[in-house]
Parts: sequence; C-alpha cells; structure tokens
Amino acid sequence: MEPKVNYVLVGAFLAILGAAVLIGVLWLGKMDYRGVNERYEAYFRESVAGLSVDSTVKYRGVDVGRVKNIALNPSNPEEVRLILDIAKGTPIKTDTVAILQTQGLTGLATINLTGGSREASPLTALEGQDYPVIKTGPAPSFFRSDEAISRLLSDQTLPHLLANLDTLAKGASDTLDAENRAALKKTIKDLSDVVHVVAVHRADLEKSLSGAAKSADNLVQLTASLNEQMPMLLAKINKSAAALNAMTEELVQTSKAVRSVVDDNRSELDRFSRQTLPEAGLLVTELRQLAGTLARVAQNLEREPSSLMFGRKPPPRGPGE
Repeated sequence: MEPKVNYVLVGAFLAILGAAVLIGVLWLGKMDYRGVNERYEAYFRESVAGLSVDSTVKYRGVDVGRVKNIALNPSNPEEVRLILDIAKGTPIKTDTVAILQTQGLTGLATINLTGGSREASPLTALEGQDYPVIKTGPAPSFFRSDEAISRLLSDQTLPHLLANLDTLAKGASDTLDAENRAALKKTIKDLSDVVHVVAVHRADLEKSLSGAAKSADNLVQLTASLNEQMPMLLAKINKSAAALNAMTEELVQTSKAVRSVVDDNRSELDRFSRQTLPEAGLLVTELRQLAGTLARVAQNLEREPSSLMFGRKPPPRGPGE
C-alpha cells in the first residue's frame, strides 16, 4: 500500500523554499528592491573612465548606494548617463551635487555626493523625467590624470611646444657665454658683498629702524594731539577773526564819522589854518621872548635880591671920578 502524500505540506514547503530563494537573491543583489533603494539619474560631461557598474556611491564619504547603469545620453552624446540606486532615507536635496572622484593610483572611480542643506527641499522627478536628476560638478582636480595625459599626447601643438623648448634652451646656452657667465659671477659676488655689509651693520640698521618706528609713533601721537586741540584752536581763531571784523567795522564807522565832521567844518578849518595858525605862531614867538626876559630878571634877582626893594646899585666909579 503506497503512503499518502500531503500536498498541502508539499506546497507550503515549496512556497517557503521559494521565498527563501527570493530573499537570498535580493540579499545577494545588495538589496536592490524598490522599497529599500531609491533610483536617481546623473549626467556627466567629463570622462567616467574607472567607473563601472556596481561602483560605490558615497554621501560625504559614507557608502549609500551603487551605480546600476552607465550609458551615453541618447539625446546628447557629450553626456554620460548614470543610474544610481541610493539607500532610502539618504538626504538627497535639490542642492545635492554628484562628483566623480578617482581613488589614488588605482584609477578606480566613485561617485561622491555633497551638499544637501537643511533648508533645501527633497529632490523629486520633474515632468518628463523617469527619475530625479542629481546635479553634477567637476572633479576636485578639474581634470583627471589619464584624461589630461591623453589630451596632451593628442594635442597637435605638442611637437611645436617641444621644438620651441629646444630653441629656447639653445638660445639660453648661446646667451650664457664665457663673458656673460663672468659678469653673472661678478654680479653674484657683488650681491654677496652687499649682503655681508648689511649683516655687519645689522645692529645699526636695527637701531635706525627702531628710531624710525619711534619717530613714527611720536608723529602719530603728535597728530592725535593736534586732532584733539584743532577744534579749540579753530574756535579761538574764529573768535579772533570775528573780533577783528567787528573792530574793522568800528574803524570804518569812525572813519566815516571823522570824514563827515571834517566835511561839515571844512570852512572853519580853512579859516583856522589861514588866520589862527599864523597868529598862534606870533604868540608863541612873543611868549618865547617874554620867557627869556623873565629868565634874565630871575637871574638878576638871584644875584641882587635887594634890587627888588632898592633898585639896582649904581655902577662903581672909576679912578679920578
């Protein structure tokens, strides 16, 4: 008799086994599931050599995702279109920037995300976009070494540059002949002598510089003092100027008054100068004569005081009188 098969248990076992296989596949695929990762796009104009599918995507140095696809942009062949799977919850904002960075000398490249300020809004897909597009920026060195070397080797001007360098080297060799080398040596020796003299007189130079610094400080202090006293000095000058102006106005008024008086008494002044002044001159002359006479009288009185009472004595008689 054959044993009965429980198809319910077999079906449950197969379902559990399928779920386990699915979970294992998802785990081996680094959790590539729409509920765990979020998909973004990024477009680069520079070479993405060294970057491959499954390369790391970092946010400020922390692994947050993987590169899922690399292809040329169908609408613009000058751009490379990257599909990025980034862990859900990563703060991808409108100001987040994707930068291609090369790791050392290995040439392996990664995508590093920077930016993402608190004030910025989360990045979302615009109309006509399959996924949100992350902005891209130039690499820190602006040119990767392999790209720079390839450009340099493919540049048609490189042979001309090498030829110019060779010509320049020959010209420098011709210029530095024996005479010029001797002159250059003499110049270097003169510079050495100058440096030696400066070293010998270093103390004097330091003293001179210190004195100059002190003089500058004194000048600054003097300037500050003048700045402080200048308002008072200007006020005094303004006050003196106002007083001088007032005095000038008074002199002008006095001059006008004197002129007015002279004009009003011009006839009397003319009469005084024609008549009174000559008479005054005669009077002065007579007064002088009177003063001389009085002086002689006083002298006589001093010699003979009695003459004032008895008159002058007769002169003595001569012999025989």
